[in-house]
Parts: sequence; structure tokens; C-alpha cells
Amino acid sequence: MSDRLDDFVQELQEKIFQEARETYGDTVYERWLNPLYMGELKNYNGYSRLRGQCGDTIEIFLKFEKGRVIEASFKTDGCGASTACGSFATEMAIGKTPDELLEITGEAVLNRAGGLPQEDKHCAVLAAGSLQDALEDYMRKKESCHHADAFD
Repeated sequence: MSDRLDDFVQELQEKIFQEARETYGDTVYERWLNPLYMGELKNYNGYSRLRGQCGDTIEIFLKFEKGRVIEASFKTDGCGASTACGSFATEMAIGKTPDELLEITGEAVLNRAGGLPQEDKHCAVLAAGSLQDALEDYMRKKESCHHADAFD
């Protein structure tokens, strides 16, 4: 009985993966399975946590040095699309200045992902929004610091 159940579960898992790849495309599917920059970043100086309309949450951590993002990471409790979009948004942020980060919009994340089904496009907007809020957090902290050069 156990072997039949194991076989059934394996077949079901393969079918789910196949359907996900067909629905989301190779780029999003691969990033969902192997997200880059996932996890909490220590010693960050820009942070945001946003909850989307679907209930998913994306946290973005940014570390700046000499006016550029040198490290970025994300956490999410959301679906595969949220995971992929958080990963793409943080990847796009690395090496950017604050002005360049402003160009990372939901549309930019969607383009990097190669598109998403209509019902999941909000995940790209959520990831980009969290990134923008983390930038705002950084800028607010930098402005309040009397020695801005020491801040980053």
C-alpha cells in the first residue's frame, strides 16, 4: 500500500510542477523553486513589510554603502509568484542608487519575470512597493542622521 501511495504522491507532485511551469513560464517557475536573495538580511539600513490584497506579505531588506545597494534580500509568506517577484525585485536592486531604485516598478518586475497571469500580477506590484518603502525607510533614516556619510 505504501508504494502505491508514494507513487501517487510523486505523480501528483510532478503534475503540479508541470502545470505551474506551463502557467508561469520557465523563468518564474525556476525562480520559485530556487529563489535568490531570500532570507533576512542582517545590518540592513532600509526595511519594509507590506501585505498585499491577497494576504501575502513581502519584506524587503536593503543595505547601502557609498550611495548604492550592496546587499538586498526578501522574505515572504506568499505564493510562488510572490516568492519569484520578491527575488526579482531584490536582484534588480543590487548595485543601484536611490534614484535608480525608483525605476523598479511593478511593471519592471513583471518584465523581468517575463510576465505573470493576470490574477498574479499584483505580486509584482507588491514586491516593487515593498522595495520602494524600504528605499523610503533608508532615505528617512539618512536624513535624520546628522552624519550622513557615516550612515552608509
